[in-house]
Amino acid sequence: MDAPADAETKAGRHALRTLARLRKNRTAAGLLSFAGLVLGTLRDLAPIIAVVAIFQVAILRQPFPDIGGMVGGLVLVMLGLALFIKGLEMGLFPLGESLAQGFALKGSLVWLLIFAFALGFGTTVAEPALIAVADEAARVAAGAGVVAAEAGAMESYALGLRYTVALSVGVGITIGVLRILKGWPLHYWIIGGYIVAVGLTFLAPDEIVGIAYDSGGVTTSTITVPMVTALGVGLASAIRGRNPMIDGFGLIAFASLTPIIFVLVYGMVF
Repeated sequence: MDAPADAETKAGRHALRTLARLRKNRTAAGLLSFAGLVLGTLRDLAPIIAVVAIFQVAILRQPFPDIGGMVGGLVLVMLGLALFIKGLEMGLFPLGESLAQGFALKGSLVWLLIFAFALGFGTTVAEPALIAVADEAARVAAGAGVVAAEAGAMESYALGLRYTVALSVGVGITIGVLRILKGWPLHYWIIGGYIVAVGLTFLAPDEIVGIAYDSGGVTTSTITVPMVTALGVGLASAIRGRNPMIDGFGLIAFASLTPIIFVLVYGMVF
């Protein structure tokens, strides 16, 4: 009676030891992978570090202020970038691709387009860079006499600019998703869009032109780009006859182009 019990106990201990070894190996592999990401970020930052160091030492001939703080900050930057990249690989990219494939399998065009618009609008309206640009544009507009130099008027102008850009990104990503579904050539849309943007440049007030072109750049945030890219690639992978390399990319171009057009129109109307 005791022999089977002893055998089961030994088997259980062996299983626990095996499980512990597997967990230890998995942890070691994860640490090695993260260390590789940190070294990769150091390699990517090396040209910037070299340029700053050469100009500081050879051209300006000045010592580095607070060298300890700069080295510590560099270490934090490397760790932050490595964690950010790891987070994208573990969370945002799989999430975006699974959502796109789920909508493709569901076969609901309306819900897919609604999701694309909501994704573009939601990730843009709270973008810190856009908020900063909109606030600065409101102050400049008040100084130029375009809007009243009052807090309420400037806040309203900045908020209107933010919502205009967010709306344009939502529309742009929706058009980009529709292009993937229909298989329309990307270059026709981009060339046509920039022709419209250049044409509106001559009609819009001079004060809004620079803001409009800058708005196209601040919309592509650290969250928008991974999610939108994963959405496009996942959608192209799930649709028969679409090539992820050819059809899956290009949504970011729409997210950068449509704000230029919308903000130029915003300046002409308001």
